[in-house]
Amino acid sequence: MSIRTLFHLCVPLLLGALSALTSSSVLAQSAAWPSKPVRIVVPFPPGGIVDVVARQIQSRLQTALGQPLIIDNRSGAGGSVGAAEVAHAVPDGYTLLMVFDSYATYPLVYPKLGFDVARDLVPVTQLVTNPLILVVNPKVPATDVPSLVKELKANPGRYNYASVGAGSSNHLTAEYFKSVSGTFITHIPYRGGGPAQQDLMAGQVEMMFLSAVLAQPHIKAGKFKALAQTGVNRIPSLPSVPTVDESGGVFKGFEVSSWVGLLAPANTPKPIIDRLQLEIKNILNAPDFSNRLTEQGLTAIASTPFQFGALLKAEQAKWTRLVREKNLNLE
Repeated sequence: MSIRTLFHLCVPLLLGALSALTSSSVLAQSAAWPSKPVRIVVPFPPGGIVDVVARQIQSRLQTALGQPLIIDNRSGAGGSVGAAEVAHAVPDGYTLLMVFDSYATYPLVYPKLGFDVARDLVPVTQLVTNPLILVVNPKVPATDVPSLVKELKANPGRYNYASVGAGSSNHLTAEYFKSVSGTFITHIPYRGGGPAQQDLMAGQVEMMFLSAVLAQPHIKAGKFKALAQTGVNRIPSLPSVPTVDESGGVFKGFEVSSWVGLLAPANTPKPIIDRLQLEIKNILNAPDFSNRLTEQGLTAIASTPFQFGALLKAEQAKWTRLVREKNLNLE
């Protein structure tokens, strides 16, 4: 037998043995996971919806995993800075990313993103969804959507709206609102929901489409005035606040929801992804926890990785279509 023939016979056997060893190593690492603290990167400052949701599950998830869960706020560029860090992290289950709806619009807003949203990060689960609340500073002379539109048209360019960054749902929802109503409002982007809320209270900006969980305490305290919510139906915790759709006319069919989900670096072992999804599902489905979410205007989802992946694709398609059809401003 020639050396060449022997080489061709041995190579497949060696590759097969190497593959088996690699698979065994991955399974062993997955079985031992987690053996040290797990870090969840929140790509926004404290006080926003992503941070709030992360901290609400922190205690229960670290108990379920048997290891500390570290919340690491890494803000910048609408959340894409923190997302890029996780996209390039070692896929061993110890660095995860919690995102919200702006993740689906990164390719639209940031052409030089530095990572591929479809390739470099994989879905674990969608945690929650909630409508946005159209809130205004109490000094704004409007009590509902029609009176706000009348005020905006009478004073074009006078009013500003806040967002947590370009491409976020509160940014694109406001641009959608402007397009439908034929009004002009200046966009003031912030690094996160916390700073945006502070300036809205101070009157530095006059209005914002804000996540229900963040808006409700300020509405009840009289610091914000709620004009409408963007869901299909009114949420139980704010029954007196109508939907934008209820305004009728050009607003018929107006519906937007905000969501929060968990991602991991691509090639994270499937057993780790499955364990995370199961533990989070158990947390979200616990009656006391889900009831607390409902009181805050949030709806627990606990989707599978496949279902969350499908949502991401649908959200990308929806916003791409709206941006093109309505010529929405992405800056």
